[in-house]
Amino acid sequence: MKNFLALSQEFKSFLESQTWIEEPKGLYEPIEYILKIGGKRVRPSLCLASAQMFSGNSEIALNQALAVEVFHNFTLMHDDIMDDAPLRRGQTTVHEKWDANTGILSGDAMMILSYQILPRKAEVHALELLNTFSQTAIDVCRGQQMDIDFESEVEVSLDQYLEMIRLKTAVLLSGSLDLGAIVAEADLSDRKLIRDFGEKLGLVFQIQDDILDAYGDAELFGKKEGGDIDANKKTILFALALQHSNESQKKELLELYSSPAGTAGKIERVLEIYNSLHLRHKAEQMMQEYHQKALQDLQGILVNAEAKAPLFELAVLLMERTV
Repeated sequence: MKNFLALSQEFKSFLESQTWIEEPKGLYEPIEYILKIGGKRVRPSLCLASAQMFSGNSEIALNQALAVEVFHNFTLMHDDIMDDAPLRRGQTTVHEKWDANTGILSGDAMMILSYQILPRKAEVHALELLNTFSQTAIDVCRGQQMDIDFESEVEVSLDQYLEMIRLKTAVLLSGSLDLGAIVAEADLSDRKLIRDFGEKLGLVFQIQDDILDAYGDAELFGKKEGGDIDANKKTILFALALQHSNESQKKELLELYSSPAGTAGKIERVLEIYNSLHLRHKAEQMMQEYHQKALQDLQGILVNAEAKAPLFELAVLLMERTV
């Protein structure tokens, strides 16, 4: 039984064996670029881990894992354009290295490619794979639109924020696990549990991402320190701040979040408010709660403990990550 890091390496080797460059090169070079600049490969590795857990063989889901990774990077390419982000994984973003039009078109091509790759070597499950993948994809779009809508909304409640990250981030982890389970012919009750596990793990992942944006090492994290604050992006910390602040703190926070990016002292002052309300601790407590619930879902799946070990391993790694 391969552990999670071995599954990640298995996928990395498979990804590196793929050929992306075709004509016209201007369409395909950005695809090759974003797929080769690194990343944690969590989603495709989840797909392999699920297939291995239910069938004992991770290799049967390599193409479905690849479809997930191509789709995920398509969303990142377009997300970077929407955010006008200069860096992705510490490297220049596609729209900065080429231009926005190239990023849009190459991203579109990646989405199409992901659907072409999805049924490979699993044609018997093609319809089920397509239904799961398509629902996951539209949910990601729904979450992205909610995130965009939040930019123009003055206040965002904690429940609204959690629903947004469930759609934008968590469902792709959940869907990745389900694709592996489909190929492995898991039963419906176990598929529901593995999806629930992935969804809660996704919430842990995004809450950690929000914390790292504000408090992590910018060089290690590969993003600008406090970038979400500077861009007025609503995060778990912002939603918690509105819930726990007094009138004076709330008024100041909303004023800071209405100021343009680059405003002198903005990031520092917002962090001072967050720190005075102990929001990092509160967010980390939420992570712990979702983490425990995720583990309960995983424990409920009717396979032996050894088969579940790689996913337990990942759950620990996500809680401890610094990038």
